[in-house]
Amino acid sequence: MALLTSLSLSRTITPVTPQSSTHIKDDVKLRRPSFPSSGSRPTCRQLLLSDKYLNFQKRFVVCARRLRGLEEALRIKRERELASNPSRRRLPLKRGRVSPQLLVPDHITKPPYVGSRELPEISSQHQIHDAEGISRMRAAGELAARVLEFAGTLVRPSVTTNEIDKAVHQMIIDAGAYPSPLGYGGFPKSVCTSVNECMCHGIPDSRQLWDGDIINIDVTVYFNGYHGDTSKTFLCGNVSEPMKRLVKVTEECLYRGIAVCRDGALFRKIGKGISEHAEKFNYGVVDRFVGHGIGTLFHSEPLIFHHRNDKSGSMVEGQTFTIEPILTLGSTECVSWEDNWTTLTADGSPAAQFEHTILITKTGAEILTKC
Repeated sequence: MALLTSLSLSRTITPVTPQSSTHIKDDVKLRRPSFPSSGSRPTCRQLLLSDKYLNFQKRFVVCARRLRGLEEALRIKRERELASNPSRRRLPLKRGRVSPQLLVPDHITKPPYVGSRELPEISSQHQIHDAEGISRMRAAGELAARVLEFAGTLVRPSVTTNEIDKAVHQMIIDAGAYPSPLGYGGFPKSVCTSVNECMCHGIPDSRQLWDGDIINIDVTVYFNGYHGDTSKTFLCGNVSEPMKRLVKVTEECLYRGIAVCRDGALFRKIGKGISEHAEKFNYGVVDRFVGHGIGTLFHSEPLIFHHRNDKSGSMVEGQTFTIEPILTLGSTECVSWEDNWTTLTADGSPAAQFEHTILITKTGAEILTKC
């Protein structure tokens, strides 16, 4: 679950309504000007004027046909673009009905923040674990990965994000764990579901998934006193090639970030590796949301920036944190809904995110959220 590094300013985006084209009629005919009937033959001057007018009409018809051909070519081009990129026809994301918060059995251990609507402060503590802590982190990460894999099997047209939340919630409590997002700063659901232009922190509701959607599902579990956090963007039905490519490259960026991690490596190398790969495809890397330390605490230092940065500090063996880049097809600026959670791209362009919890080792990084 990503952390917000700065407040976004809400903007009102005024949609542009396409103007209808003015079509040139096809029934343009050439006509000689008529002369008053005088019973006499037309003069040379009248014939000359007639020929000039006829030539003008010919040029007008040629020009009209060229314009008509250009208009038709542009129409065909627009139709092909829409066919190859259905995301341009997507309706803006709208909030559905949010159902009541699901219950958690009393016997399941809950994180300290449950019961308060206040957003917890980010701890300055870097979470570095001993052998027992690492073992528990692996268990929490493996459970989160299994839940996420299961959640992905539910993604199909007509399924609501609320149905995904309910199924995820049940699987987590059946495992004896607590869904970490539930009650965190007042968050009302057990999982984050972010569809299309939603960057992150989407609240599950009654909205059905449509054919061609993409959806990020962000799962965090609290198991035996430790959090495991992971997310993935899934394809729903027939997704356009541009959106497929965005999802693929975002996942590649996550692994580029992980590849530079090891004991003693600088944190800023993560953002450098991610940005270098994203820039090859002209994608934006969102800088408002960051990865974070994780363990017995849901969110702590170090904050992991996914864009180019000058962050000081280096990684330590036994340390755990998340890497969770968000890439966009367009603007990286964002707007938030009144729920103070759901965050969308300001221009409505699609966004994708992937996340893993990792453990720093002497020679590299162990991905804990894999099953």
